[in-house]
This record gives sequence, structure tokens and C-alpha cells, in this order.
Amino acid sequence: MHKLRYLEQAKDDLIQIKRYIAKESGSQEVALQYTSKLRQQCIKLACLPGQIGRPRPELMKGLRSFVHGNYVILFMYNNDFLDIVTIIEGHRDIEVMFEDL
Repeated sequence: MHKLRYLEQAKDDLIQIKRYIAKESGSQEVALQYTSKLRQQCIKLACLPGQIGRPRPELMKGLRSFVHGNYVILFMYNNDFLDIVTIIEGHRDIEVMFEDL
């Protein structure tokens, strides 16, 4: 089991995802439920033994990805921690977006 840690970009992503879903759905509750599910998936990733997710060396050494709904959670194992690097909407060009991180 790893300790879960959200990097600043991932924290910002969760805020932006919540705002977007609230705007599109017209419901703060729907937005909170969805971001809560994303956070629960991050907790599950941290609790699983070993390493899970698809390796993404083309983006960054040690980076892995896991799809949850329409989003891709990008994370790294860092000793005792599972660092959530960013959470990106899956239809976007991840490689181009990752150049800005």
C-alpha cells in the first residue's frame, strides 16, 4: 500500500473538472459526486499492491496512466507514495498537454 499524494497540477485539475461538470450538468451535487469518484479511484490505485496502470515513458520517465470514465489519471510511484500528477479528459491530446506540465 502506498500513501496517496496529489501534486499541485492534479489538485487544480480536480477543481477544473468539478467546475466543468457543474456548469454542464447544472448541478453542484453531480460535480461533487463525480470528483469524489475520481478521488476514490486514486485511493484504490494507492491501495493496490505492486504497480498498476499503463506505463507512459513517452510522456515522462516513471509515469503511468489509468482510465476512469472519461478521464485519464496520470501518476507515478515515488518510494512509499503514489503521486497523482494530473487528471486529463481522455479525448484531449495528452502528449501535447503534457508538454506544458
